[in-house]
Amino acid sequence: MGAMVAGLQSVEGLAKTLINMGETKMPPSGGLGKFSKESLYFVVTPKGVKCQICPNNCILREGMDSICRTHVVKDEKLYTIAYGNPCSANIDPIEKKPLFHYLPSSKSYSIATAGCNLACLNCQNWEISQQSPKFTQNIELFPAQVVDEAINRGCRSIAYTYSEPIAFYEYTFDTARLARARGIKNLLISNGYINEKPLRDLAKYIDAANINLKSFNEDIYAKLNGGSLQPILNTLKILKEQGVWLEITNLIVPGWTDDMSMIKEMCDWLVKNGFADTPLHFSRFFPLHKLTSLPYTPLLTLERAHEIALKVGIKYVYIGNVPGTLAENTYCPKCKKMVLERKGFTILTNNLKNATCKFCGTVIAGVWG
Repeated sequence: MGAMVAGLQSVEGLAKTLINMGETKMPPSGGLGKFSKESLYFVVTPKGVKCQICPNNCILREGMDSICRTHVVKDEKLYTIAYGNPCSANIDPIEKKPLFHYLPSSKSYSIATAGCNLACLNCQNWEISQQSPKFTQNIELFPAQVVDEAINRGCRSIAYTYSEPIAFYEYTFDTARLARARGIKNLLISNGYINEKPLRDLAKYIDAANINLKSFNEDIYAKLNGGSLQPILNTLKILKEQGVWLEITNLIVPGWTDDMSMIKEMCDWLVKNGFADTPLHFSRFFPLHKLTSLPYTPLLTLERAHEIALKVGIKYVYIGNVPGTLAENTYCPKCKKMVLERKGFTILTNNLKNATCKFCGTVIAGVWG
């Protein structure tokens, strides 16, 4: 990345401001440096310091890195080293997240640090997600500065995205809280692999989320992603319960997650658990990272999944990473007419009237403000 963004307040001044606001605890003298912060979720055990942010539940001693590569121990306390040092900061259309039913055509200031608490063989952003902040080229951008940048650049939201915001939880949390206070929306683009307490605390400041439901099988989650399914299902339920606008992405990986019976089982679960109005994005796999020998997801496979989801009762189903498909558009679940026409991340036609289909008056689920 480039040099530090011009016109931002000094690190020292920001640190004092955050301390006065009760936002942060700086590391002890001679400690980890200005890009670290003490975590809120850890416990000291006889085996070491246990991180309680995500289901990995890493137990660390000094000199060890967490699985997500962003947490370390000093003096029997857990610290993040992914705080105020993003390796990516960009302005994106909100449709890129993807969020198709939340503030369409708006811009989102999108940030990420290195690190992830999963280890997906198919990761599309592996250069940063499977790396430590120690080894990426970073910019200096603390929470208040992120909010300033979003406002100054005309963005209605901040997206915590690209790698995994759960890995840079403390940075996400502090930024989201400051953004909320200044009227900026917060978007969580995540794998959903997080424990209940930190999720509930964060959800108070999150306005919309896209959760990557990678498959509907525990064995595949373990072998393909290095995680487990049940925590993600819990995350979906909690976000819905907390009133966060939610969309779901399912990346279909040939030979791994393209079993139509599993996809039907996933869609059945979603409908049964109250997610029929939740947009579902089936996304095309590109051969990257450790699965370069696999083919692109066939369009027919994506279309079959799309058809299954609609038949089961999910009202808004999309196909992603395939520009030009009709499944980029939003259709009224009642009269079946197109209410939003998209090309890539651009809306070409808008047939919404006060959040309803202008043809038949059916309410189209979303936040259209």
